[in-house]
Amino acid sequence: MNSLINYLSCGALWLGLAAKAPDLLRHRHDPYLRAICAVLALAGLCFLLGAPPTVGAVNGLSGVSNLAAPLTYAAITGYCAASQVLVVHLRGGPGVGRTARRWTLAYTAVVLGIAVTFALGEAPAERLTDFDTYYAKTPYLAEMIVLYLVAHLTAVTVTTVSALHWARQVRGALRAGLVLLGTGALCGAGYSVAKLVAVGARWSGLDWPVLGTAVSPAAAGLGALLTVVGVLVPLLAPRVAEWRRAGREYARLEPLERALDDLLVRRALRLPRPRLASPATLLMWRRTSIHNALSHLDAYVDRDLYERTRAGALAATGDAELA
Repeated sequence: MNSLINYLSCGALWLGLAAKAPDLLRHRHDPYLRAICAVLALAGLCFLLGAPPTVGAVNGLSGVSNLAAPLTYAAITGYCAASQVLVVHLRGGPGVGRTARRWTLAYTAVVLGIAVTFALGEAPAERLTDFDTYYAKTPYLAEMIVLYLVAHLTAVTVTTVSALHWARQVRGALRAGLVLLGTGALCGAGYSVAKLVAVGARWSGLDWPVLGTAVSPAAAGLGALLTVVGVLVPLLAPRVAEWRRAGREYARLEPLERALDDLLVRRALRLPRPRLASPATLLMWRRTSIHNALSHLDAYVDRDLYERTRAGALAATGDAELA
Protein backbone atom coordinates (compact mmCIF):
# COMPACT_ATOMS: atom_id res chain seq x y z
CA MET A 1 0.00 0.00 0.00
CA ASN A 2 2.84 2.40 0.82
CA SER A 3 4.37 1.77 -2.59
CA LEU A 4 1.05 2.51 -4.31
CA ILE A 5 0.67 5.78 -2.40
CA ASN A 6 4.22 6.77 -3.30
CA TYR A 7 3.85 6.01 -7.00
CA LEU A 8 0.42 7.64 -7.27
CA SER A 9 1.75 10.76 -5.54
CA CYS A 10 4.77 10.80 -7.84
CA GLY A 11 2.50 10.42 -10.86
CA ALA A 12 0.22 13.27 -9.74
CA LEU A 13 3.16 15.61 -9.19
CA TRP A 14 4.87 14.76 -12.45
CA LEU A 15 1.56 15.11 -14.30
CA GLY A 16 1.46 18.65 -12.96
CA LEU A 17 5.06 19.10 -14.08
CA ALA A 18 4.15 17.89 -17.58
CA ALA A 19 1.33 20.46 -17.67
CA LYS A 20 3.80 23.26 -16.86
CA ALA A 21 6.73 22.05 -18.97
CA PRO A 22 5.59 23.82 -22.20
CA ASP A 23 5.33 27.13 -20.34
CA LEU A 24 8.79 26.62 -18.86
CA LEU A 25 10.26 25.95 -22.31
CA ARG A 26 8.72 29.17 -23.62
CA HIS A 27 9.73 31.22 -20.57
CA ARG A 28 12.81 29.41 -19.31
CA HIS A 29 14.23 32.51 -17.63
CA ASP A 30 11.14 33.08 -15.46
CA PRO A 31 12.27 32.32 -11.87
CA TYR A 32 8.68 31.78 -10.71
CA LEU A 33 8.07 29.09 -13.32
CA ARG A 34 11.43 27.48 -12.57
CA ALA A 35 10.54 27.33 -8.87
CA ILE A 36 7.14 25.75 -9.60
CA CYS A 37 8.65 23.10 -11.84
CA ALA A 38 11.43 22.40 -9.32
CA VAL A 39 8.85 21.88 -6.55
CA LEU A 40 6.83 19.47 -8.67
CA ALA A 41 9.88 17.59 -9.98
CA LEU A 42 11.62 17.19 -6.61
CA ALA A 43 8.43 16.31 -4.72
CA GLY A 44 7.74 13.57 -7.26
CA LEU A 45 11.33 12.35 -6.96
CA CYS A 46 10.94 12.14 -3.16
CA PHE A 47 7.98 9.80 -3.49
CA LEU A 48 9.68 7.75 -6.19
CA LEU A 49 12.85 7.25 -4.15
CA GLY A 50 10.87 6.55 -0.98
CA ALA A 51 8.87 3.64 -2.41
CA PRO A 52 10.17 0.30 -1.00
CA PRO A 53 10.70 -1.29 -4.46
CA THR A 54 12.74 1.73 -5.53
CA VAL A 55 14.70 1.63 -2.27
CA GLY A 56 15.61 -2.01 -2.87
CA ALA A 57 16.55 -1.33 -6.48
CA VAL A 58 18.80 1.65 -5.59
CA ASN A 59 20.54 -0.31 -2.84
CA GLY A 60 21.00 -3.34 -5.06
CA LEU A 61 22.29 -1.45 -8.09
CA SER A 62 24.68 0.71 -6.08
CA GLY A 63 26.00 -2.09 -3.88
CA VAL A 64 25.84 0.29 -0.90
CA SER A 65 23.55 -0.79 1.89
CA ASN A 66 20.78 1.79 2.50
CA LEU A 67 22.16 4.31 0.00
CA ALA A 68 18.55 5.06 -0.94
CA ALA A 69 18.02 6.68 2.48
CA PRO A 70 20.42 9.65 2.09
CA LEU A 71 19.37 10.05 -1.56
CA THR A 72 15.73 10.31 -0.50
CA TYR A 73 16.62 12.71 2.29
CA ALA A 74 18.62 14.85 -0.14
CA ALA A 75 15.64 14.93 -2.52
CA ILE A 76 13.36 15.95 0.36
CA THR A 77 15.80 18.70 1.30
CA GLY A 78 15.94 19.90 -2.31
CA TYR A 79 12.15 19.98 -2.34
CA CYS A 80 12.23 22.08 0.85
CA ALA A 81 14.60 24.56 -0.77
CA ALA A 82 12.44 24.78 -3.91
CA SER A 83 9.33 25.32 -1.76
CA GLN A 84 10.95 28.22 0.05
CA VAL A 85 12.13 29.77 -3.21
CA LEU A 86 8.58 29.44 -4.58
CA VAL A 87 7.14 31.16 -1.50
CA VAL A 88 9.69 33.96 -1.84
CA HIS A 89 8.68 34.55 -5.47
CA LEU A 90 5.00 34.37 -4.56
CA ARG A 91 5.50 37.11 -2.00
CA GLY A 92 7.54 39.28 -4.35
CA GLY A 93 8.87 42.61 -3.13
CA PRO A 94 12.45 43.83 -2.84
CA GLY A 95 15.32 41.44 -2.22
CA VAL A 96 13.59 38.41 -3.76
CA GLY A 97 16.75 37.11 -5.43
CA ARG A 98 18.87 37.56 -2.31
CA THR A 99 16.34 35.79 -0.06
CA ALA A 100 15.97 32.91 -2.54
CA ARG A 101 19.76 32.46 -2.64
CA ARG A 102 19.91 32.35 1.17
CA TRP A 103 17.35 29.57 1.35
CA THR A 104 19.16 27.68 -1.40
CA LEU A 105 22.51 27.95 0.38
CA ALA A 106 20.98 26.92 3.72
CA TYR A 107 19.48 23.75 2.28
CA THR A 108 22.60 23.02 0.29
CA ALA A 109 24.41 22.93 3.63
CA VAL A 110 21.78 20.48 4.90
CA VAL A 111 22.39 18.20 1.90
CA LEU A 112 26.13 18.28 2.61
CA GLY A 113 25.39 17.46 6.25
CA ILE A 114 23.31 14.45 5.18
CA ALA A 115 26.12 13.19 2.96
CA VAL A 116 28.80 13.59 5.65
CA THR A 117 26.80 11.99 8.47
CA PHE A 118 25.81 9.03 6.28
CA ALA A 119 29.45 8.50 5.30
CA LEU A 120 30.50 8.57 8.96
CA GLY A 121 27.73 6.25 10.17
CA GLU A 122 27.32 2.50 9.85
CA ALA A 123 24.12 1.03 8.39
CA PRO A 124 24.83 -2.61 7.48
CA ALA A 125 21.24 -3.95 7.73
CA GLU A 126 19.08 -2.94 4.80
CA ARG A 127 15.78 -1.35 5.85
CA LEU A 128 13.23 -0.72 3.13
CA THR A 129 10.52 1.04 5.14
CA ASP A 130 11.72 1.78 8.69
CA PHE A 131 15.24 3.15 8.29
CA ASP A 132 14.46 6.18 10.47
CA THR A 133 13.30 4.27 13.53
CA TYR A 134 15.68 1.33 13.11
CA TYR A 135 18.80 3.55 13.07
CA ALA A 136 17.43 6.27 15.37
CA LYS A 137 20.06 5.43 18.00
CA THR A 138 23.00 4.83 15.67
CA PRO A 139 25.76 7.48 15.91
CA TYR A 140 25.83 9.95 13.01
CA LEU A 141 22.81 8.32 11.36
CA ALA A 142 20.61 9.65 14.15
CA GLU A 143 21.97 13.15 13.50
CA MET A 144 21.31 12.70 9.77
CA ILE A 145 17.71 11.67 10.39
CA VAL A 146 17.00 14.57 12.76
CA LEU A 147 18.72 17.02 10.40
CA TYR A 148 16.55 16.24 7.39
CA LEU A 149 13.34 16.02 9.43
CA VAL A 150 13.90 19.39 11.11
CA ALA A 151 14.79 20.95 7.75
CA HIS A 152 11.61 19.54 6.24
CA LEU A 153 9.44 20.66 9.16
CA THR A 154 10.91 24.16 8.97
CA ALA A 155 10.17 24.43 5.27
CA VAL A 156 6.58 23.21 5.43
CA THR A 157 5.86 25.39 8.46
CA VAL A 158 7.10 28.53 6.69
CA THR A 159 5.18 27.55 3.55
CA THR A 160 1.97 26.95 5.52
CA VAL A 161 2.13 30.24 7.41
CA SER A 162 3.13 32.29 4.36
CA ALA A 163 0.54 30.77 2.00
CA LEU A 164 -2.39 30.99 4.41
CA HIS A 165 -1.44 34.52 5.52
CA TRP A 166 -1.27 35.77 1.94
CA ALA A 167 -4.51 33.95 1.04
CA ARG A 168 -6.40 36.36 3.32
CA GLN A 169 -5.22 39.31 1.23
CA VAL A 170 -6.21 38.08 -2.25
CA ARG A 171 -9.30 36.75 -3.99
CA GLY A 172 -10.32 34.33 -6.71
CA ALA A 173 -8.20 31.52 -8.10
CA LEU A 174 -5.02 32.81 -6.45
CA ARG A 175 -6.66 32.62 -3.03
CA ALA A 176 -7.93 29.09 -3.69
CA GLY A 177 -4.48 28.02 -4.85
CA LEU A 178 -2.78 29.51 -1.80
CA VAL A 179 -5.25 27.84 0.58
CA LEU A 180 -4.66 24.49 -1.10
CA LEU A 181 -0.89 25.03 -1.10
CA GLY A 182 -0.89 25.97 2.58
CA THR A 183 -3.12 23.03 3.49
CA GLY A 184 -0.89 20.69 1.50
CA ALA A 185 2.17 21.98 3.32
CA LEU A 186 0.36 21.50 6.64
CA CYS A 187 -0.37 17.89 5.70
CA GLY A 188 3.28 17.56 4.70
CA ALA A 189 4.19 18.67 8.21
CA GLY A 190 2.41 15.56 9.41
CA TYR A 191 5.10 13.54 7.66
CA SER A 192 8.02 15.03 9.59
CA VAL A 193 6.09 15.29 12.87
CA ALA A 194 5.10 11.60 12.74
CA LYS A 195 8.68 10.63 11.94
CA LEU A 196 10.09 12.77 14.75
CA VAL A 197 7.63 11.32 17.24
CA ALA A 198 8.57 7.79 16.14
CA VAL A 199 12.28 8.61 16.48
CA GLY A 200 11.71 10.20 19.90
CA ALA A 201 9.81 7.10 21.02
CA ARG A 202 12.75 4.95 19.91
CA TRP A 203 15.10 7.07 22.02
CA SER A 204 12.78 6.49 24.99
CA GLY A 205 12.91 2.73 24.54
CA LEU A 206 9.51 2.49 22.81
CA ASP A 207 8.77 1.23 19.32
CA TRP A 208 6.09 2.98 17.26
CA PRO A 209 7.06 2.03 13.70
CA VAL A 210 3.54 2.53 12.36
CA LEU A 211 4.07 6.30 12.59
CA GLY A 212 6.93 6.08 10.12
CA THR A 213 5.61 3.33 7.87
CA ALA A 214 1.91 4.20 7.62
CA VAL A 215 0.99 7.60 9.07
CA SER A 216 3.81 9.67 7.57
CA PRO A 217 3.46 8.31 3.98
CA ALA A 218 -0.29 8.94 4.07
CA ALA A 219 0.24 12.52 5.28
CA ALA A 220 2.89 13.10 2.63
CA GLY A 221 0.68 11.67 -0.12
CA LEU A 222 -2.28 13.88 0.78
CA GLY A 223 0.04 16.86 1.06
CA ALA A 224 1.45 16.15 -2.40
CA LEU A 225 -2.01 15.99 -3.96
CA LEU A 226 -3.09 19.28 -2.38
CA THR A 227 0.23 20.91 -3.29
CA VAL A 228 0.05 20.06 -6.98
CA VAL A 229 -3.57 21.25 -7.19
CA GLY A 230 -2.71 24.42 -5.28
CA VAL A 231 0.19 25.22 -7.59
CA LEU A 232 -1.82 24.59 -10.75
CA VAL A 233 -5.15 26.26 -9.85
CA PRO A 234 -3.97 29.90 -10.27
CA LEU A 235 -2.15 28.97 -13.47
CA LEU A 236 -4.96 27.01 -15.10
CA ALA A 237 -7.91 29.12 -13.90
CA PRO A 238 -7.52 31.83 -16.62
CA ARG A 239 -7.32 29.16 -19.31
CA VAL A 240 -10.40 27.38 -17.96
CA ALA A 241 -12.29 30.68 -17.87
CA GLU A 242 -11.28 31.33 -21.48
CA TRP A 243 -12.49 27.87 -22.49
CA ARG A 244 -15.84 28.50 -20.76
CA ARG A 245 -16.29 31.77 -22.62
CA ALA A 246 -15.37 30.09 -25.90
CA GLY A 247 -17.78 27.23 -25.18
CA ARG A 248 -20.67 29.63 -24.54
CA GLU A 249 -19.90 31.60 -27.73
CA TYR A 250 -19.60 28.35 -29.69
CA ALA A 251 -23.05 27.28 -28.52
CA ARG A 252 -24.52 30.74 -29.19
CA LEU A 253 -23.39 30.66 -32.83
CA GLU A 254 -24.84 27.19 -33.50
CA PRO A 255 -28.26 28.42 -34.78
CA LEU A 256 -26.58 30.76 -37.27
CA GLU A 257 -24.32 28.00 -38.57
CA ARG A 258 -27.33 25.67 -38.84
CA ALA A 259 -29.18 28.30 -40.89
CA LEU A 260 -26.20 28.49 -43.25
CA ASP A 261 -25.66 24.73 -43.34
CA ASP A 262 -27.19 24.14 -46.78
CA LEU A 263 -24.95 26.79 -48.35
CA LEU A 264 -21.88 25.51 -46.50
CA VAL A 265 -22.49 21.98 -47.81
CA ARG A 266 -23.43 22.88 -51.39
CA ARG A 267 -20.49 25.23 -51.86
CA ALA A 268 -18.04 23.16 -49.75
CA LEU A 269 -17.29 26.23 -47.65
CA ARG A 270 -16.90 24.43 -44.31
CA LEU A 271 -13.47 23.28 -43.21
CA PRO A 272 -13.12 19.78 -41.69
CA ARG A 273 -14.10 19.81 -38.03
CA PRO A 274 -10.96 19.54 -35.86
CA ARG A 275 -10.75 16.49 -33.63
CA LEU A 276 -9.82 16.56 -29.95
CA ALA A 277 -9.72 20.35 -30.15
CA SER A 278 -10.05 22.88 -27.35
CA PRO A 279 -13.21 25.03 -27.08
CA ALA A 280 -11.24 28.01 -28.41
CA THR A 281 -10.22 26.05 -31.51
CA LEU A 282 -13.77 24.83 -32.09
CA LEU A 283 -15.03 28.41 -31.80
CA MET A 284 -12.53 29.55 -34.41
CA TRP A 285 -13.66 26.72 -36.70
CA ARG A 286 -17.33 27.68 -36.36
CA ARG A 287 -16.59 31.38 -36.86
CA THR A 288 -14.55 30.58 -39.97
CA SER A 289 -17.41 28.51 -41.43
CA ILE A 290 -19.91 31.30 -40.79
CA HIS A 291 -17.55 33.91 -42.21
CA ASN A 292 -17.04 31.84 -45.36
CA ALA A 293 -20.80 31.53 -45.87
CA LEU A 294 -21.49 35.21 -45.23
CA SER A 295 -18.66 36.24 -47.54
CA HIS A 296 -20.21 34.10 -50.27
CA LEU A 297 -23.59 35.74 -49.69
CA ASP A 298 -22.10 39.24 -49.68
CA ALA A 299 -22.44 39.51 -53.45
CA TYR A 300 -26.23 39.22 -53.09
CA VAL A 301 -26.57 41.85 -50.34
CA ASP A 302 -28.23 45.18 -51.15
CA ARG A 303 -25.85 47.63 -49.47
CA ASP A 304 -28.22 50.58 -49.71
CA LEU A 305 -31.00 48.56 -48.07
CA TYR A 306 -28.58 47.45 -45.36
CA GLU A 307 -27.50 51.01 -44.56
CA ARG A 308 -31.09 52.31 -44.51
CA THR A 309 -32.22 49.48 -42.27
CA ARG A 310 -29.29 49.95 -39.91
CA ALA A 311 -29.84 53.71 -39.75
CA GLY A 312 -33.51 53.13 -38.96
CA ALA A 313 -32.66 50.67 -36.19
CA LEU A 314 -30.09 53.07 -34.74
CA ALA A 315 -32.58 55.92 -34.76
CA ALA A 316 -35.23 53.76 -33.11
CA THR A 317 -33.05 52.22 -30.42
CA GLY A 318 -30.11 54.57 -29.99
CA ASP A 319 -27.94 51.47 -29.54
CA ALA A 320 -25.20 51.17 -32.18
CA GLU A 321 -24.28 47.61 -31.20
CA LEU A 322 -27.89 46.41 -31.33
CA ALA A 323 -28.47 48.20 -34.66
